[in-house]
Amino acid sequence: MLPIPAEELNGSGSLGPYWTFYRAVVAEQLDRWLPDEPSIVLDLSGGQGRWSAQAARAGHRVLEVVDFRRAAPARHRPHDADRVRHVRADDLRFLPDASVDAVVAEERAMSVELMAESAMSDVARVLRPGGRALVCVDSLVLGMAILAEQNYWAHLRQTDEVLLIPWPDGSITRCYTSVQLRELLTGAGLSVEWVRPRTVLSPSTVDHVLASDSRALTWLVTTELEARPDDDTVGIHLVASARKSY
Repeated sequence: MLPIPAEELNGSGSLGPYWTFYRAVVAEQLDRWLPDEPSIVLDLSGGQGRWSAQAARAGHRVLEVVDFRRAAPARHRPHDADRVRHVRADDLRFLPDASVDAVVAEERAMSVELMAESAMSDVARVLRPGGRALVCVDSLVLGMAILAEQNYWAHLRQTDEVLLIPWPDGSITRCYTSVQLRELLTGAGLSVEWVRPRTVLSPSTVDHVLASDSRALTWLVTTELEARPDDDTVGIHLVASARKSY
């Protein structure tokens, strides 16, 4: 899969069918990943409400952390809003040890958080034994594509060092290989269950299939989630699941 241009990453570009597919993959993956029994879920995905609402609909109680440095987003009150509690904070000091059953760090949370090692150590601390974390990050593929678009040719070489990527809007994110993502999780004391690209189907493939049959979205999502990619040289994001030992 070719890297997606930076201007498309907010979903406002020309890849509408692909982003419809992408969001469906994320939602289905989270649905499959969430605990089977009602649990306490910590959402570190940036305070946009999408993933906390999904977890609440599945019967879980959710603590959604909203970065205190950002304006609170406008919200409508869904019928399950009583299951979601919003906390404005920039770290997890407000939570005691072993207090949550699952942590969801979607929306590239550990790429936006440049001090990811410290953040993941906090995640491991608040997880109960046997608890799990779902983590999404920017991939090295995406980082290299953004550097190329900005003509930073001298930086286009793969190393084992942390790759910090300057975006055109002035922000900086951290990009990972699958090895680096595993190291982030194991370094926090978690056992990695799996690491994979978020999507391996290309935008052109998705667009072609959906143009032929708009009802094929469910089939595409199932095909994606049943794929077993063997490297991280495809896809703009990586996603991993890890568990805290008993």
